[in-house]
Amino acid sequence: MPNPSKPARRRESPPKLPVSASADRLELMQTFIRIVDAGSLSSAAAQLGTTQPTVSRRLQALERSLGLRLLQRSTHAMKLTEDGTRCYERAKELLASWDLFESDLRGASDEPEGRLRVVVPHAFGQELLVAPLTEFLGRHPRVSVEWLLHDRPVDFIADGIDCAIHVGEVQDPSVVAIRVAEVPRIVVAAPSVLAGGPLPEHPDALARLPWLSLRTFYRNEIALTHVATGEVQPIVFQPRVSTDSLYALRSAAVKGLGVCVGSSWVLQEELQRGRLLHLVPRWQAAPLPMYLIYPAARFHPARLRRFVEWMRERIPAALAVATRPGYRVVGTRP
Repeated sequence: MPNPSKPARRRESPPKLPVSASADRLELMQTFIRIVDAGSLSSAAAQLGTTQPTVSRRLQALERSLGLRLLQRSTHAMKLTEDGTRCYERAKELLASWDLFESDLRGASDEPEGRLRVVVPHAFGQELLVAPLTEFLGRHPRVSVEWLLHDRPVDFIADGIDCAIHVGEVQDPSVVAIRVAEVPRIVVAAPSVLAGGPLPEHPDALARLPWLSLRTFYRNEIALTHVATGEVQPIVFQPRVSTDSLYALRSAAVKGLGVCVGSSWVLQEELQRGRLLHLVPRWQAAPLPMYLIYPAARFHPARLRRFVEWMRERIPAALAVATRPGYRVVGTRP
């Protein structure tokens, strides 16, 4: 029997884990990532279906638990600190790893879900790659895509981008770059540019004509290579019009403003209609490489892996179709 003179020993319960050490910490990191991707607390709150004070409290709780300042905030701006940048990168890796862990437990057939932010060159994203995107979303109804069209370099962290489709060489060593295709380019001009003269056969004749430039890839000089001999001929010029839009370049060429070098798939219909002429057909500008690029990480969510796999297969096929005679480009007349 217990001795009434001695107090009963109290059974100690295991210490409670702090909230931040439990599953709530994942929620805090998810909220932090959403704040960075959305660009503001209010936008993040709207996307998460909660209130701005709640999002602010979660951010403060994460900063307290880590003992770090993650965001510098003012009335009109928000910027990641150096610690915040590192936290954002690692948090995305951790959550991707968690997604992969859950996917492995549920089985390989688990359907990808969530949002992808994808940057695509303007002309390709407006026309050529919409069909592969549509097919991808049809196969994966739980995935949504923000399809962002621009040609400037991608800042994956600052802009919250998951993947980019990039035309041109990739200089960033911190990304995964998968070469998926080459974009053929040709030299064209409207008949009026030649003023009734013969079609130029050699690049030397082109230097005497007015020029247009696609400043993303060439500005005041370009080299052409002879398809049979490999001879390289540079051409130097002062462009009458310089643009960063492939469609604007095509329109300016059709109006007779000058000679240009552009992607053959964009120019194909105008060539067939006779509004543009293919100049020096035995000479070509170097084709442009096309890449799928995304940040290097130990793990990537299923939605990104499936998107990369799909586009890796479909982009070459889409480009092949677009360079066949009879292909219509957005913005041209039937």
